[in-house]
Amino acid sequence: MKKWTRWEDWVAIAAGVVVAVSTLFVPPMGASVAIMVTLGVLLVISGFVNLAWPGLVAMEYVQGALGVLLIVSPWVGGYADPTTFGAAWMSWTCGAVALVVAALAIRPSMRAHHDAITH
Repeated sequence: MKKWTRWEDWVAIAAGVVVAVSTLFVPPMGASVAIMVTLGVLLVISGFVNLAWPGLVAMEYVQGALGVLLIVSPWVGGYADPTTFGAAWMSWTCGAVALVVAALAIRPSMRAHHDAITH
């Protein structure tokens, strides 16, 4: 597997950028700004690490964990207001996207890791 070519990681990076930048446009509630910026930046960093080292399987799990954290963060951070399209919906949507693409990338990453070891 070539570096910098996996679409799953590019989608995770985009989700991280969207969730971090969305804090400029959605009304802040609770700890939404700090949580969303932090998790968004960590998602972008994990995406770039996955792109640079496609056989690093542990980072796929880190990306998935960041997605789960984004999904639960509205309740933990006190900004779970599903009646408005705000910070909670951005966290839920981008977290779900990150979780799905991380799950889709685990098998190819394991294959790349296996191929790198056996050759």
